[in-house]
Amino acid sequence: QLQLVESGGGLVQSGGSLRLSCAVSGAALDGGTIGWFRQAPGTEREGVSCIDSYGTSTKFSESVQGRFTISKNYAENTVSLQMNNLKPEDTGVYYCTYGFRMPCSLNRGDFRRWGQGTQVTVSL
Repeated sequence: QLQLVESGGGLVQSGGSLRLSCAVSGAALDGGTIGWFRQAPGTEREGVSCIDSYGTSTKFSESVQGRFTISKNYAENTVSLQMNNLKPEDTGVYYCTYGFRMPCSLNRGDFRRWGQGTQVTVSL
């Protein structure tokens, strides 16, 4: 049974950094792609970043490119999202998701399995 557990969210000031983690169980990281999405109140869930099975392909939304990085730890079966120079518009609930035998994707319709989310709040 696939299980995705996000952690690392919190409250930070603008310009600060935060590192999110997605712990994956029930699937191997090299068997699919991991995506990070976020959702602010009153908005649709949007893709932030993704990394494919072997880490050979990554994508970032234009709004976070250059500030966020994504990485896989195959030994621990975790995926991290390092968020630097955070801005108030980065505020939202961050979710990780898994897609079996999928390429990297930032389209929410491509995914069906989600974690419970972790709240990220960036103050002014």
